[in-house]
Amino acid sequence: MNDVKDANSEKNPVRGMRKIIGAVMGVLGAVLVWCIPIDGLTDAAHHLLAIMTLVAIWWVTEPVPIPVTSLIGPTLCVVLGIAPIDDAFKNFANPMIFLFLGGFLLAKGMMVNGLDKRIAYGIMSMKWVGDSPRRIFLAIGLACILCSGWISNTATAAMMFPIALGLLQTIRDMMATNGKIIDLSNYKYATGLMLMTAYACSIGGVMTPIGTPPNIIMLGFLDQLAPDAPKISFFDWMTWGTVAMVIYFIIASVVLWRMFPADVEHIEGAQTFIRDYRRSLGKWTRAQKNTLFAFCVAVVLWVAPSALTLIHGQESDIMTFYDSHFPEAVGGMIGALLLFLLPTDLKSWKMTMNWKEGVEGVDWGTLLLFGGGLSMGAMMFSTGLSNWIGAGIRDVMGTNPSEWVFVGVFCVVALLLSEFTSHTASTNLIGSIAISAAVSSGFSPIPVAIGIALSSSLGFMMPVSTPPNAIVYASGYVPITKMIKSGVIIDIIGILFVTIPIAVLFAKAIMGV
Repeated sequence: MNDVKDANSEKNPVRGMRKIIGAVMGVLGAVLVWCIPIDGLTDAAHHLLAIMTLVAIWWVTEPVPIPVTSLIGPTLCVVLGIAPIDDAFKNFANPMIFLFLGGFLLAKGMMVNGLDKRIAYGIMSMKWVGDSPRRIFLAIGLACILCSGWISNTATAAMMFPIALGLLQTIRDMMATNGKIIDLSNYKYATGLMLMTAYACSIGGVMTPIGTPPNIIMLGFLDQLAPDAPKISFFDWMTWGTVAMVIYFIIASVVLWRMFPADVEHIEGAQTFIRDYRRSLGKWTRAQKNTLFAFCVAVVLWVAPSALTLIHGQESDIMTFYDSHFPEAVGGMIGALLLFLLPTDLKSWKMTMNWKEGVEGVDWGTLLLFGGGLSMGAMMFSTGLSNWIGAGIRDVMGTNPSEWVFVGVFCVVALLLSEFTSHTASTNLIGSIAISAAVSSGFSPIPVAIGIALSSSLGFMMPVSTPPNAIVYASGYVPITKMIKSGVIIDIIGILFVTIPIAVLFAKAIMGV
Protein backbone atom coordinates (compact mmCIF):
# COMPACT_ATOMS: atom_id res chain seq x y z
CA MET A 1 0.00 0.00 0.00
CA ASN A 2 2.82 2.37 0.83
CA ASP A 3 4.34 1.95 -2.62
CA VAL A 4 1.04 2.89 -4.21
CA LYS A 5 0.70 5.96 -2.06
CA ASP A 6 4.30 7.07 -2.57
CA ALA A 7 4.01 6.69 -6.32
CA ASN A 8 0.84 8.75 -6.37
CA SER A 9 2.30 11.39 -4.09
CA GLU A 10 5.05 12.16 -6.58
CA LYS A 11 2.39 13.06 -9.18
CA ASN A 12 -0.11 14.67 -6.81
CA PRO A 13 0.97 18.02 -5.33
CA VAL A 14 -1.74 17.80 -2.67
CA ARG A 15 -0.34 14.56 -1.28
CA GLY A 16 3.17 15.98 -1.57
CA MET A 17 2.10 18.98 0.49
CA ARG A 18 0.55 16.60 3.05
CA LYS A 19 3.96 15.02 3.54
CA ILE A 20 5.65 18.38 4.06
CA ILE A 21 3.00 19.55 6.52
CA GLY A 22 3.08 16.17 8.28
CA ALA A 23 6.86 16.29 8.68
CA VAL A 24 6.73 19.73 10.27
CA MET A 25 3.66 19.07 12.41
CA GLY A 26 5.12 15.81 13.70
CA VAL A 27 8.27 17.52 14.99
CA LEU A 28 6.41 20.54 16.37
CA GLY A 29 3.81 18.34 18.05
CA ALA A 30 6.50 16.21 19.69
CA VAL A 31 8.39 19.27 20.97
CA LEU A 32 5.19 20.82 22.30
CA VAL A 33 4.17 17.65 24.18
CA TRP A 34 7.71 17.32 25.56
CA CYS A 35 7.70 20.87 26.95
CA ILE A 36 4.17 21.03 28.40
CA PRO A 37 3.87 19.65 31.98
CA ILE A 38 1.37 16.78 32.21
CA ASP A 39 0.08 15.61 35.57
CA GLY A 40 -0.12 11.89 36.27
CA LEU A 41 2.77 10.88 34.01
CA THR A 42 6.28 9.85 34.95
CA ASP A 43 9.14 11.48 33.05
CA ALA A 44 9.60 8.34 30.96
CA ALA A 45 5.90 8.17 30.06
CA HIS A 46 5.79 11.92 29.33
CA HIS A 47 8.77 11.76 26.99
CA LEU A 48 7.42 8.61 25.34
CA LEU A 49 4.15 10.45 24.68
CA ALA A 50 6.13 13.11 22.83
CA ILE A 51 7.80 10.46 20.67
CA MET A 52 4.47 8.73 20.07
CA THR A 53 3.06 12.07 18.89
CA LEU A 54 5.79 12.26 16.26
CA VAL A 55 5.36 8.61 15.27
CA ALA A 56 1.56 8.84 15.06
CA ILE A 57 1.57 11.96 12.88
CA TRP A 58 4.25 10.52 10.59
CA TRP A 59 2.44 7.18 10.33
CA VAL A 60 -0.67 9.01 9.12
CA THR A 61 0.96 11.61 6.83
CA GLU A 62 3.92 9.47 5.66
CA PRO A 63 6.64 12.12 5.14
CA VAL A 64 9.03 9.17 5.23
CA PRO A 65 8.15 5.51 4.53
CA ILE A 66 6.05 4.02 7.33
CA PRO A 67 8.65 1.30 8.19
CA VAL A 68 11.27 4.05 8.64
CA THR A 69 9.00 5.82 11.13
CA SER A 70 8.62 2.50 12.95
CA LEU A 71 12.41 2.40 13.40
CA ILE A 72 12.65 6.07 14.38
CA GLY A 73 10.42 5.55 17.43
CA PRO A 74 12.48 2.87 19.24
CA THR A 75 15.72 4.57 18.20
CA LEU A 76 14.68 7.87 19.79
CA CYS A 77 13.62 6.00 22.92
CA VAL A 78 17.16 4.70 23.33
CA VAL A 79 18.83 8.01 22.44
CA LEU A 80 16.65 9.97 24.88
CA GLY A 81 17.07 7.44 27.70
CA ILE A 82 13.46 6.29 27.83
CA ALA A 83 14.37 2.60 27.48
CA PRO A 84 17.56 0.53 27.19
CA ILE A 85 18.36 -0.86 23.75
CA ASP A 86 17.42 -4.43 24.71
CA ASP A 87 13.89 -3.36 25.67
CA ALA A 88 13.47 -0.97 22.75
CA PHE A 89 14.37 -3.47 20.01
CA LYS A 90 13.62 -6.91 21.41
CA ASN A 91 10.17 -7.04 19.82
CA PHE A 92 11.68 -6.96 16.35
CA ALA A 93 12.39 -10.63 17.08
CA ASN A 94 8.95 -11.36 18.49
CA PRO A 95 7.72 -14.87 17.53
CA MET A 96 4.70 -13.32 15.82
CA ILE A 97 7.06 -11.74 13.29
CA PHE A 98 8.35 -15.19 12.37
CA LEU A 99 4.79 -16.46 12.01
CA PHE A 100 4.21 -13.65 9.54
CA LEU A 101 7.57 -14.32 7.85
CA GLY A 102 6.59 -17.94 7.34
CA GLY A 103 3.29 -16.81 5.86
CA PHE A 104 5.05 -14.41 3.49
CA LEU A 105 7.41 -17.14 2.25
CA LEU A 106 4.60 -19.65 1.74
CA ALA A 107 2.61 -17.04 -0.17
CA LYS A 108 5.61 -16.25 -2.36
CA GLY A 109 6.11 -19.96 -3.05
CA MET A 110 2.50 -20.21 -4.19
CA MET A 111 2.93 -17.21 -6.48
CA VAL A 112 6.32 -18.18 -7.92
CA ASN A 113 5.19 -21.69 -8.75
CA GLY A 114 1.70 -20.74 -9.95
CA LEU A 115 -0.27 -22.57 -7.28
CA ASP A 116 -2.35 -19.46 -6.58
CA LYS A 117 -3.41 -19.26 -10.24
CA ARG A 118 -4.39 -22.93 -10.25
CA ILE A 119 -6.67 -22.34 -7.30
CA ALA A 120 -8.23 -19.20 -8.79
CA TYR A 121 -8.74 -20.59 -12.30
CA GLY A 122 -9.99 -23.85 -10.85
CA ILE A 123 -12.77 -21.98 -9.07
CA MET A 124 -13.59 -19.87 -12.13
CA SER A 125 -13.84 -22.93 -14.39
CA MET A 126 -16.30 -24.87 -12.20
CA LYS A 127 -19.45 -25.99 -14.01
CA TRP A 128 -21.79 -24.00 -11.76
CA VAL A 129 -20.17 -20.75 -12.95
CA GLY A 130 -20.91 -21.16 -16.65
CA ASP A 131 -21.55 -17.96 -18.63
CA SER A 132 -23.93 -16.32 -16.16
CA PRO A 133 -22.81 -12.76 -15.31
CA ARG A 134 -24.02 -13.11 -11.72
CA ARG A 135 -22.24 -16.44 -11.18
CA ILE A 136 -19.07 -15.08 -12.74
CA PHE A 137 -19.39 -12.09 -10.40
CA LEU A 138 -19.65 -14.44 -7.40
CA ALA A 139 -16.88 -16.76 -8.66
CA ILE A 140 -14.45 -13.85 -9.01
CA GLY A 141 -15.22 -12.84 -5.42
CA LEU A 142 -14.96 -16.41 -4.15
CA ALA A 143 -11.55 -16.89 -5.78
CA CYS A 144 -10.37 -13.61 -4.26
CA ILE A 145 -11.47 -14.33 -0.69
CA LEU A 146 -10.04 -17.87 -0.65
CA CYS A 147 -6.67 -16.78 -2.01
CA SER A 148 -6.33 -13.61 0.07
CA GLY A 149 -6.87 -15.57 3.27
CA TRP A 150 -3.40 -17.03 2.74
CA ILE A 151 -1.49 -14.72 0.40
CA SER A 152 -1.17 -10.95 0.14
CA ASN A 153 -4.36 -9.04 -0.62
CA THR A 154 -2.37 -6.97 -3.09
CA ALA A 155 -0.97 -10.03 -4.86
CA THR A 156 -4.43 -11.57 -5.06
CA ALA A 157 -5.89 -8.41 -6.57
CA ALA A 158 -3.03 -8.19 -9.07
CA MET A 159 -3.64 -11.83 -10.07
CA MET A 160 -7.42 -11.54 -10.43
CA PHE A 161 -7.43 -8.08 -12.04
CA PRO A 162 -6.47 -9.26 -15.56
CA ILE A 163 -9.03 -12.08 -15.37
CA ALA A 164 -11.79 -9.57 -14.59
CA LEU A 165 -10.54 -7.25 -17.33
CA GLY A 166 -10.52 -10.11 -19.85
CA LEU A 167 -14.10 -11.02 -18.99
CA LEU A 168 -15.20 -7.42 -19.46
CA GLN A 169 -13.48 -7.30 -22.82
CA THR A 170 -15.40 -10.46 -23.74
CA ILE A 171 -18.67 -8.74 -22.83
CA ARG A 172 -17.78 -5.70 -24.94
CA ASP A 173 -16.87 -7.88 -27.94
CA MET A 174 -20.11 -9.83 -27.56
CA MET A 175 -22.11 -6.61 -27.47
CA ALA A 176 -20.27 -5.28 -30.51
CA THR A 177 -21.17 -8.36 -32.57
CA ASN A 178 -24.81 -7.65 -31.74
CA GLY A 179 -24.49 -4.06 -32.89
CA LYS A 180 -24.32 -2.49 -29.43
CA ILE A 181 -21.24 -0.49 -28.51
CA ILE A 182 -20.65 -0.04 -24.78
CA ASP A 183 -18.26 2.20 -22.89
CA LEU A 184 -16.83 0.11 -20.06
CA SER A 185 -15.93 3.22 -18.09
CA ASN A 186 -19.67 3.92 -17.71
CA TYR A 187 -20.88 0.31 -17.67
CA LYS A 188 -22.48 -0.70 -14.37
CA TYR A 189 -21.43 -4.35 -14.49
CA ALA A 190 -17.81 -3.35 -15.16
CA THR A 191 -17.82 -1.14 -12.06
CA GLY A 192 -19.41 -3.89 -9.96
CA LEU A 193 -16.97 -6.57 -11.13
CA MET A 194 -13.98 -4.33 -10.44
CA LEU A 195 -15.25 -3.42 -6.97
CA MET A 196 -16.02 -7.07 -6.18
CA THR A 197 -12.42 -7.93 -7.09
CA ALA A 198 -11.06 -5.27 -4.74
CA TYR A 199 -13.46 -5.73 -1.83
CA ALA A 200 -13.26 -9.54 -1.83
CA CYS A 201 -9.45 -9.37 -1.58
CA SER A 202 -9.74 -7.27 1.58
CA ILE A 203 -12.58 -9.37 3.00
CA GLY A 204 -10.65 -12.62 2.56
CA GLY A 205 -7.81 -11.31 4.71
CA VAL A 206 -9.90 -11.59 7.89
CA MET A 207 -10.11 -15.40 7.61
CA THR A 208 -6.71 -16.32 9.09
CA PRO A 209 -4.19 -14.67 11.42
CA ILE A 210 -1.74 -14.32 8.51
CA GLY A 211 -4.36 -13.07 6.05
CA THR A 212 -3.63 -9.39 6.67
CA PRO A 213 -1.19 -7.48 8.95
CA PRO A 214 -3.80 -6.06 11.42
CA ASN A 215 -4.70 -9.61 12.51
CA ILE A 216 -1.19 -10.55 13.53
CA ILE A 217 -0.55 -7.10 15.02
CA MET A 218 -3.49 -7.42 17.39
CA LEU A 219 -2.42 -10.95 18.36
CA GLY A 220 1.02 -9.56 19.14
CA PHE A 221 -0.43 -6.78 21.28
CA LEU A 222 -2.59 -9.26 23.19
CA ASP A 223 0.47 -11.39 23.90
CA GLN A 224 2.53 -8.39 25.02
CA LEU A 225 -0.01 -6.24 26.85
CA ALA A 226 -2.50 -8.80 28.17
CA PRO A 227 -0.45 -11.90 29.00
CA ASP A 228 -3.14 -13.19 31.37
CA ALA A 229 -5.82 -13.24 28.66
CA PRO A 230 -6.64 -16.62 27.04
CA LYS A 231 -4.38 -17.42 24.10
CA ILE A 232 -5.97 -17.22 20.66
CA SER A 233 -4.93 -20.16 18.51
CA PHE A 234 -4.77 -20.21 14.73
CA PHE A 235 -7.93 -22.34 14.70
CA ASP A 236 -9.72 -19.99 17.12
CA TRP A 237 -9.09 -17.08 14.81
CA MET A 238 -10.21 -19.06 11.75
CA THR A 239 -13.48 -19.90 13.52
CA TRP A 240 -14.75 -16.33 13.85
CA GLY A 241 -12.65 -15.09 10.92
CA THR A 242 -14.42 -17.45 8.53
CA VAL A 243 -17.84 -16.48 9.87
CA ALA A 244 -17.00 -12.78 9.49
CA MET A 245 -15.58 -13.34 6.01
CA VAL A 246 -18.70 -15.17 4.80
CA ILE A 247 -21.10 -12.53 6.13
CA TYR A 248 -18.97 -9.64 4.83
CA PHE A 249 -18.90 -11.36 1.42
CA ILE A 250 -22.68 -11.81 1.38
CA ILE A 251 -23.20 -8.14 2.28
CA ALA A 252 -20.75 -6.92 -0.38
CA SER A 253 -22.24 -9.23 -3.01
CA VAL A 254 -25.81 -8.09 -2.38
CA VAL A 255 -24.92 -4.39 -2.23
CA LEU A 256 -22.73 -4.45 -5.34
CA TRP A 257 -25.15 -6.56 -7.39
CA ARG A 258 -28.08 -4.29 -6.56
CA MET A 259 -26.04 -1.19 -7.40
CA PHE A 260 -24.26 -2.56 -10.49
CA PRO A 261 -26.35 -5.33 -12.11
CA ALA A 262 -25.58 -6.86 -15.52
CA ASP A 263 -27.83 -6.04 -18.47
CA VAL A 264 -27.31 -9.42 -20.17
CA GLU A 265 -28.25 -12.94 -19.09
CA HIS A 266 -25.27 -14.70 -20.67
CA ILE A 267 -21.70 -13.78 -21.55
CA GLU A 268 -20.96 -15.66 -24.74
CA GLY A 269 -17.35 -16.74 -24.84
CA ALA A 270 -16.78 -16.45 -21.08
CA GLN A 271 -16.38 -20.20 -20.60
CA THR A 272 -13.92 -20.41 -23.49
CA PHE A 273 -11.94 -17.47 -22.09
CA ILE A 274 -11.65 -19.04 -18.64
CA ARG A 275 -10.96 -22.52 -20.03
CA ASP A 276 -8.13 -21.18 -22.21
CA TYR A 277 -6.63 -19.45 -19.18
CA ARG A 278 -6.69 -22.67 -17.21
CA ARG A 279 -5.23 -24.73 -20.07
CA SER A 280 -2.37 -22.26 -20.38
CA LEU A 281 -1.18 -23.43 -16.95
CA GLY A 282 -0.43 -26.91 -18.29
CA LYS A 283 -0.06 -29.93 -16.07
CA TRP A 284 0.81 -29.85 -12.38
CA THR A 285 4.54 -29.32 -11.95
CA ARG A 286 6.75 -30.84 -9.28
CA ALA A 287 7.24 -27.35 -7.79
CA GLN A 288 3.48 -26.86 -7.47
CA LYS A 289 3.05 -30.23 -5.78
CA ASN A 290 5.91 -29.46 -3.38
CA THR A 291 4.43 -26.04 -2.60
CA LEU A 292 1.02 -27.56 -1.89
CA PHE A 293 2.66 -30.10 0.43
CA ALA A 294 4.61 -27.41 2.32
CA PHE A 295 1.46 -25.31 2.64
CA CYS A 296 -0.56 -28.26 3.97
CA VAL A 297 2.18 -29.08 6.51
CA ALA A 298 2.03 -25.54 7.86
CA VAL A 299 -1.78 -25.55 8.05
CA VAL A 300 -1.82 -28.91 9.84
CA LEU A 301 0.73 -27.65 12.37
CA TRP A 302 -1.34 -24.50 12.88
CA VAL A 303 -4.67 -26.23 13.51
CA ALA A 304 -3.38 -29.37 15.28
CA PRO A 305 -3.40 -27.80 18.79
CA SER A 306 -7.18 -27.35 18.65
CA ALA A 307 -7.71 -31.00 17.72
CA LEU A 308 -5.28 -32.19 20.40
CA THR A 309 -6.99 -30.01 23.01
CA LEU A 310 -10.36 -31.56 22.21
CA ILE A 311 -8.93 -35.09 22.49
CA HIS A 312 -6.45 -34.79 25.35
CA GLY A 313 -7.28 -31.53 27.14
CA GLN A 314 -5.39 -28.25 27.38
CA GLU A 315 -3.28 -29.30 30.38
CA SER A 316 -2.24 -32.72 29.03
CA ASP A 317 1.41 -33.74 28.60
CA ILE A 318 0.90 -34.01 24.84
CA MET A 319 -0.31 -30.41 24.63
CA THR A 320 2.53 -29.20 26.83
CA PHE A 321 5.02 -30.92 24.55
CA TYR A 322 3.36 -29.63 21.38
CA ASP A 323 3.12 -26.03 22.62
CA SER A 324 6.79 -25.98 23.59
CA HIS A 325 8.11 -27.66 20.42
CA PHE A 326 5.67 -26.57 17.70
CA PRO A 327 4.32 -23.10 18.48
CA GLU A 328 2.55 -21.40 15.59
CA ALA A 329 5.60 -19.37 14.53
CA VAL A 330 7.64 -22.57 14.25
CA GLY A 331 4.83 -24.26 12.31
CA GLY A 332 4.88 -21.42 9.79
CA MET A 333 8.65 -21.52 9.50
CA ILE A 334 8.69 -25.30 9.00
CA GLY A 335 6.27 -24.97 6.08
CA ALA A 336 8.27 -22.08 4.62
CA LEU A 337 11.64 -23.80 5.01
CA LEU A 338 10.36 -26.87 3.19
CA LEU A 339 10.18 -24.71 0.07
CA PHE A 340 13.98 -24.42 0.18
CA LEU A 341 14.49 -28.12 1.00
CA LEU A 342 12.12 -29.97 -1.35
CA PRO A 343 13.87 -30.53 -4.71
CA THR A 344 12.33 -30.18 -8.14
CA ASP A 345 15.43 -31.35 -10.00
CA LEU A 346 18.14 -33.19 -8.07
CA LYS A 347 20.57 -33.27 -11.00
CA SER A 348 20.80 -29.49 -11.09
CA TRP A 349 20.10 -29.24 -7.35
CA LYS A 350 17.08 -27.03 -7.94
CA MET A 351 14.68 -26.55 -5.06
CA THR A 352 11.02 -25.53 -4.99
CA MET A 353 12.02 -21.92 -4.29
CA ASN A 354 15.44 -20.30 -4.36
CA TRP A 355 16.80 -17.73 -1.96
CA LYS A 356 16.42 -14.77 -4.30
CA GLU A 357 12.76 -15.55 -4.93
CA GLY A 358 12.16 -15.96 -1.21
CA VAL A 359 13.86 -12.70 -0.23
CA GLU A 360 11.95 -10.77 -2.89
CA GLY A 361 8.71 -12.28 -1.60
CA VAL A 362 9.06 -10.97 1.94
CA ASP A 363 7.47 -7.64 2.75
CA TRP A 364 10.30 -6.51 4.98
CA GLY A 365 8.68 -3.12 5.46
CA THR A 366 5.62 -4.68 7.04
CA LEU A 367 7.78 -6.78 9.35
CA LEU A 368 9.68 -3.66 10.45
CA LEU A 369 6.41 -1.80 10.93
CA PHE A 370 5.06 -4.70 12.97
CA GLY A 371 8.20 -4.84 15.12
CA GLY A 372 8.18 -1.09 15.66
CA GLY A 373 4.52 -1.13 16.64
CA LEU A 374 5.07 -3.92 19.16
CA SER A 375 8.10 -2.13 20.58
CA MET A 376 6.29 1.16 21.04
CA GLY A 377 3.25 -0.64 22.47
CA ALA A 378 5.39 -2.54 24.97
CA MET A 379 7.11 0.66 26.11
CA MET A 380 3.76 2.44 26.44
CA PHE A 381 2.68 -0.40 28.71
CA SER A 382 5.90 -0.55 30.78
CA THR A 383 6.04 3.22 31.36
CA GLY A 384 2.35 3.42 32.28
CA LEU A 385 1.51 5.65 29.29
CA SER A 386 -1.06 3.26 27.84
CA ASN A 387 -2.84 3.03 31.22
CA TRP A 388 -2.94 6.83 31.43
CA ILE A 389 -4.40 7.09 27.91
CA GLY A 390 -6.82 4.25 28.64
CA ALA A 391 -8.00 5.95 31.82
CA GLY A 392 -8.59 9.16 29.87
CA ILE A 393 -10.67 7.31 27.30
CA ARG A 394 -12.62 5.58 30.06
CA ASP A 395 -13.35 8.94 31.66
CA VAL A 396 -14.67 10.28 28.36
CA MET A 397 -16.95 7.25 27.96
CA GLY A 398 -18.11 7.39 31.56
CA THR A 399 -17.25 5.42 34.67
CA ASN A 400 -19.20 2.33 33.58
CA PRO A 401 -19.28 2.27 29.80
CA SER A 402 -21.14 -0.53 28.03
CA GLU A 403 -18.79 -3.08 26.49
CA TRP A 404 -20.74 -2.76 23.24
CA VAL A 405 -20.14 0.99 23.19
CA PHE A 406 -16.52 0.54 24.22
CA VAL A 407 -15.77 -1.94 21.42
CA GLY A 408 -17.88 0.05 18.94
CA VAL A 409 -15.96 3.27 19.50
CA PHE A 410 -12.59 1.65 18.85
CA CYS A 411 -13.95 -0.23 15.82
CA VAL A 412 -15.19 3.02 14.27
CA VAL A 413 -11.89 4.79 14.98
CA ALA A 414 -9.92 1.92 13.43
CA LEU A 415 -12.19 1.96 10.37
CA LEU A 416 -11.88 5.70 9.85
CA LEU A 417 -8.11 5.61 10.20
CA SER A 418 -7.80 2.72 7.75
CA GLU A 419 -9.80 4.66 5.13
CA PHE A 420 -7.17 7.38 4.92
CA THR A 421 -3.90 5.75 5.94
CA SER A 422 -2.23 2.35 6.00
CA HIS A 423 -4.39 -0.12 7.94
CA THR A 424 -1.17 -1.58 9.32
CA ALA A 425 -0.06 1.76 10.71
CA SER A 426 -3.52 2.61 12.03
CA THR A 427 -3.72 -0.74 13.85
CA ASN A 428 -0.33 -0.13 15.41
CA LEU A 429 -1.53 3.30 16.47
CA ILE A 430 -4.84 2.31 18.08
CA GLY A 431 -4.22 -1.31 19.10
CA SER A 432 -2.10 -0.91 22.22
CA ILE A 433 -4.28 1.93 23.48
CA ALA A 434 -7.46 -0.11 23.05
CA ILE A 435 -6.12 -3.16 24.85
CA SER A 436 -4.78 -1.11 27.76
CA ALA A 437 -8.09 0.78 27.99
CA ALA A 438 -9.99 -2.53 28.03
CA VAL A 439 -7.87 -3.94 30.83
CA SER A 440 -8.15 -0.75 32.93
CA SER A 441 -11.94 -0.72 32.37
CA GLY A 442 -12.30 -4.29 33.56
CA PHE A 443 -13.18 -5.69 30.11
CA SER A 444 -11.56 -8.64 28.38
CA PRO A 445 -9.13 -7.25 25.78
CA ILE A 446 -10.01 -9.98 23.28
CA PRO A 447 -13.28 -8.50 21.87
CA VAL A 448 -11.79 -5.08 21.22
CA ALA A 449 -8.67 -6.66 19.69
CA ILE A 450 -10.80 -8.74 17.32
CA GLY A 451 -13.01 -5.75 16.55
CA ILE A 452 -10.08 -3.52 15.59
CA ALA A 453 -8.52 -6.22 13.40
CA LEU A 454 -11.79 -6.82 11.55
CA SER A 455 -12.59 -3.11 11.23
CA SER A 456 -9.20 -2.34 9.72
CA SER A 457 -10.05 -4.62 6.77
CA LEU A 458 -13.19 -2.61 5.93
CA GLY A 459 -11.42 0.16 4.02
CA PHE A 460 -13.75 0.24 1.01
CA MET A 461 -14.40 3.95 0.44
CA MET A 462 -11.29 5.41 -1.17
CA PRO A 463 -8.75 4.32 -3.82
CA VAL A 464 -5.97 4.95 -1.27
CA SER A 465 -7.64 2.88 1.46
CA THR A 466 -6.14 -0.43 0.30
CA PRO A 467 -3.91 -1.59 -2.58
CA PRO A 468 -6.76 -3.66 -4.13
CA ASN A 469 -8.88 -0.49 -4.28
CA ALA A 470 -6.04 1.38 -6.00
CA ILE A 471 -5.48 -1.45 -8.49
CA VAL A 472 -9.09 -1.60 -9.71
CA TYR A 473 -9.46 2.18 -9.65
CA ALA A 474 -6.57 2.37 -12.12
CA SER A 475 -8.69 0.43 -14.65
CA GLY A 476 -10.77 3.54 -15.30
CA TYR A 477 -13.97 1.55 -14.85
CA VAL A 478 -14.63 2.67 -11.26
CA PRO A 479 -15.84 6.27 -10.77
CA ILE A 480 -14.65 7.45 -7.37
CA THR A 481 -18.18 8.52 -6.43
CA LYS A 482 -19.38 4.96 -6.98
CA MET A 483 -16.55 3.57 -4.85
CA ILE A 484 -17.33 5.99 -2.03
CA LYS A 485 -21.07 5.31 -2.15
CA SER A 486 -20.77 1.51 -2.18
CA GLY A 487 -17.93 1.62 0.36
CA VAL A 488 -19.91 3.71 2.84
CA ILE A 489 -22.89 1.35 2.65
CA ILE A 490 -20.81 -1.81 3.12
CA ASP A 491 -18.70 -0.19 5.87
CA ILE A 492 -21.74 0.86 7.91
CA ILE A 493 -23.61 -2.43 7.53
CA GLY A 494 -20.44 -4.46 8.13
CA ILE A 495 -19.30 -2.70 11.27
CA LEU A 496 -22.75 -2.50 12.90
CA PHE A 497 -24.10 -5.94 12.07
CA VAL A 498 -20.94 -8.05 11.71
CA THR A 499 -17.81 -6.59 13.29
CA ILE A 500 -19.13 -5.47 16.67
CA PRO A 501 -21.48 -8.46 17.25
CA ILE A 502 -18.79 -10.98 16.32
CA ALA A 503 -16.21 -9.23 18.51
CA VAL A 504 -18.47 -9.00 21.55
CA LEU A 505 -20.55 -12.18 21.28
CA PHE A 506 -19.00 -14.79 19.05
CA ALA A 507 -15.35 -14.24 20.00
CA LYS A 508 -16.26 -14.17 23.70
CA ALA A 509 -18.18 -17.44 23.33
CA ILE A 510 -15.25 -19.13 21.61
CA MET A 511 -12.70 -17.88 24.13
CA GLY A 512 -14.96 -18.22 27.18
CA VAL A 513 -14.31 -14.68 28.42
